[in-house]
Amino acid sequence: MGDKSGRHFLQIPGPTNVPERILRAMSRPTIDHRGPEFARIAREVIEGLQQVFQTTGAIVIYPSSGTGAWEAALVNTLSPGDTVLMFETGHFATLWRNMAVRLGLQVDFVPGDWRHGVDPAVVESKLAEDRGHAIKAVAVVHNETSTGVASRIAGVRRRMDQVGHPALLLVDTISSLASIEYRHDEWGVDVTVGCSQKGLMLPPGLGLNAISEKALVAANTARLARSYWDWEPMIKDNKAGFFPYTPATNLLYGLREAIHMLLEEGLDNVFARHTRHAEATRRAAKAWGLEVVCLDPEEYSSSLTAVMLPGGQDADALRQVILERFDMSLGTGLGKLKGKIFRIGHLGDFNDLMLAGTLSGVEMGLALAGIPFTRGGVAAALDYLSGT
Repeated sequence: MGDKSGRHFLQIPGPTNVPERILRAMSRPTIDHRGPEFARIAREVIEGLQQVFQTTGAIVIYPSSGTGAWEAALVNTLSPGDTVLMFETGHFATLWRNMAVRLGLQVDFVPGDWRHGVDPAVVESKLAEDRGHAIKAVAVVHNETSTGVASRIAGVRRRMDQVGHPALLLVDTISSLASIEYRHDEWGVDVTVGCSQKGLMLPPGLGLNAISEKALVAANTARLARSYWDWEPMIKDNKAGFFPYTPATNLLYGLREAIHMLLEEGLDNVFARHTRHAEATRRAAKAWGLEVVCLDPEEYSSSLTAVMLPGGQDADALRQVILERFDMSLGTGLGKLKGKIFRIGHLGDFNDLMLAGTLSGVEMGLALAGIPFTRGGVAAALDYLSGT
């Protein structure tokens, strides 16, 4: 087969579409990562990320995936045998838990139905019972990419403060950073985990930690083994604009451009855009007669929408039809939801017409795949978009 005409619609919840501005920025010649020009770029990027995370504290940038940034959050703050309170909100929360266990941590893993986020009241109850302060950290996935459910981080912090528990708060923002409102300092988060390929609109390859002073103090006594992931040499060298090992130079060019784009639009406008597109997508799903995975409207994700098919229908077969006929990739169901759902990513570099095209592809695909549904989802979304 020859090349297909038109653009490929990459509508998975990450990696997301990389805009032309960022592609052009990344195409610059590589420079000396020990030279003065690079140092200026690195300092600018770190200062820009502080605005994105909404923190005045330390930022660490790894040449890694978000999984590496998960590990960095754990190994820099905890010791073998420490207890971590974690929550089964979906596939990625489960993977983070599995990593913690492999690292030698004790995990109190609160079971969940994959359709709700973390209940702040359960956090409070668990910590209130822990009178000996055995729990050293609470780890929460802000936006569960496998389900389209967003947990209420500010509420979790309030409940932690109400019981006066000293546990650290570690938060995964891999699919929410620069897409859903997030306030590292104001919400009292100790380590925020992020990555490059979702709301930051870059290719994969950068893992991020935003770090509180409390977490830096914890790192002084943490005894889990660390070398590559060690914050101390990174923060030390970053002050002069350098890294203790070779950084992903051209990705940092792209990250600088991504930060410029986000701040030009304004973070509040970025969040409002994502919220609007998410609502239009949910209206389409409702009009089709399909159910979204998330059950609590307060926990709707603005980054993606996970849609359930009627019982017995194969979501992966639907995705295959849509890919072959319309050159559009949708997210697959993961873990417990494999074959049962498809996921529409509407984050990053995304606008109304891109969403209209995405939903049109889904509606046509539902018909071609013989899925029982009601037509009119695209019209419902367009009515909402044109009226807001």
